[in-house]
Amino acid sequence: MTNRRILRLSGKDTREFLQGLITNDIRKLEKGPIYAALLTPQGKYLADFFVTGQEDGAVLLDVAESLGDMLVQRLTMYKLRASVTIEDTGLHLHRGIGTPPPDGYADPRHPQMGWRAYRAEPQTDDETDWDSLRVAHLVPETGVELTPDTFVLEAGLDRLNGVDFRKGCYVGQEVTARMRHKTTLRKGLAQVDVAGSADVGTELLSGDKPAGTLLTQADGKAIAYLRFDRATGPMTADTAQVTWNGSGSAMTK
Repeated sequence: MTNRRILRLSGKDTREFLQGLITNDIRKLEKGPIYAALLTPQGKYLADFFVTGQEDGAVLLDVAESLGDMLVQRLTMYKLRASVTIEDTGLHLHRGIGTPPPDGYADPRHPQMGWRAYRAEPQTDDETDWDSLRVAHLVPETGVELTPDTFVLEAGLDRLNGVDFRKGCYVGQEVTARMRHKTTLRKGLAQVDVAGSADVGTELLSGDKPAGTLLTQADGKAIAYLRFDRATGPMTADTAQVTWNGSGSAMTK
């Protein structure tokens, strides 16, 4: 959970540059850090990250280490002649529960997801069960629930304050807006009850019909990617028994 790449973007065009790329409104940095994503032109997920403003107008991007190189390459491709410099800070993510420390900020996704701070030394004192918190509050994780096949509205990033529908254009905006305004989600993440356990990525079956995929599990609950029309009754994931009560999903705004 703390294996993150902390990037610094600086230069006079930095904020305008990001405003045309990411799913959230960069102007919200005036009130505090934001959560956002970068999408493909087809509206699919590339990366999610936290954006923190700096006093000199620069920003910090907090992204999963596994996506760091790709994100730098993609941003470099997009910036063309814009006055933007992208650097690796070498900082380390620290996380905790409760009131944020002076150098930290509350996680913008959900009030129960604690705080984040960036420091020179790695964190060694955190024993929080972050997976349990994520499952309890339906917060997807990079590389588990969030993959290159993900549409961010199916993952509930709008519910987690990661998408702004009034900011104007960004990469993938047209598809995202169409999903929001013209269709009802037929698939998406939801919290389910689990009796037993199964590997992350195990197929969910409703009878003999595929109904989705079981993902992160904790405390008898799990995050699952469901076909909502097939998830109305008992399901199985290998030997685990899975049920969904119809609430706690990406459909919930």
